[in-house]
Amino acid sequence: MSVADEVVALYEARGAGAYFGERVSMTEHGLQAAWFAQNEGAPEPLIIAALLHDIGHLLEVVPDDLADWTSDARHEEVGARWLAARFGPEVSEPVRLHVPAKRYLCATDPDYLRQLSSASVHTLKLQGGPMSVEETRAFEREPHYREAVRVRRWDDQGKVAGLRTPPLAAYLPMLDTAARSAKLVSHK
Repeated sequence: MSVADEVVALYEARGAGAYFGERVSMTEHGLQAAWFAQNEGAPEPLIIAALLHDIGHLLEVVPDDLADWTSDARHEEVGARWLAARFGPEVSEPVRLHVPAKRYLCATDPDYLRQLSSASVHTLKLQGGPMSVEETRAFEREPHYREAVRVRRWDDQGKVAGLRTPPLAAYLPMLDTAARSAKLVSHK
């Protein structure tokens, strides 16, 4: 099974469900984030990271109702591990860091918190709230923190009910090409 086939299977199994507290499905959310990345001219690895930033939610069962969440699901870590087995760090690391990026932006951008959806504010509390000064410094030392901030912003944008985007099928060749490239690099 190709990586693209795996992604399609995950989205077919769980992607039609509502994206926790938002007015879009999980699939629509990922497609919108990828579409925003593509519109900004992001490189392919970041488009893939945007598309798959919430893959951890598709890999593990969590309560459908956001009100039932009493702890952070750490979906960014689950997703990053899955992605790291298939892609290079240019895809998996921004995904691993996209939740810390929300906490970082809350600490460093005075307007950012006001722009978050109510669902995102709820999960922010579970994720530890805005970063401390020490945490922001540590985050800025992460090699892919800038890319994670970009993915985070596309994540925040990707919650528009009814927005038309390219379908998942449009990204499948990109997924398989990136996965093959990562496999070649790891075998050198």
